[in-house]
Amino acid sequence: MLNIVISGAPGSGKGTQSAIIVEQYGLSHISTGDMLREEIKAGTENGKKAEALINDGKLVPDEMIIAMLHDRVQNDLNNGSVKGFIFDGFPRTVTQAEALDSILKQKNIRVGVMLNIDVEQNELVKRLLNRGKTSGRSDDNLITIQERINVYEQKTMPVIQFYDKQGKHVRIKGTGTLDEVFAQIEE
Repeated sequence: MLNIVISGAPGSGKGTQSAIIVEQYGLSHISTGDMLREEIKAGTENGKKAEALINDGKLVPDEMIIAMLHDRVQNDLNNGSVKGFIFDGFPRTVTQAEALDSILKQKNIRVGVMLNIDVEQNELVKRLLNRGKTSGRSDDNLITIQERINVYEQKTMPVIQFYDKQGKHVRIKGTGTLDEVFAQIEE
């Protein structure tokens, strides 16, 4: 079973590359960002809490994300033959990475590789501001973008070290065409 963690700062292209990987390899796509947006849209209690944090550029508490992820992995495994998972934007903290390893271990599976899409900060800001013009996402404004990048660097960079110690971290240069970035991922 192929299980991939795809990581990168906001605007790095991890969602775009995840979609290509899902199409190419038939993996179950688990995006905690998408899961949270669904909760927000549905107006659930978790969605209301998450929305306030996201609008301030902060991370949703680990406990909430881990519980949602556990349920989603279990549901996908129960609903048929899963070729593997791509975890898009998760884990974002070492606590989440440890929890993911534990969840998967209970099911006798493991993360095979952690792909980190690396993009320079000024390019990230440019991409996110452009996305904000077309997507209507409230978190794609300059102040929130800068906060999200800072949070990423503080909280998520240690996750790279976590997977590096396991020999699973692979750096992907996130600039170039979609095909050029995907070619690095396939390699």
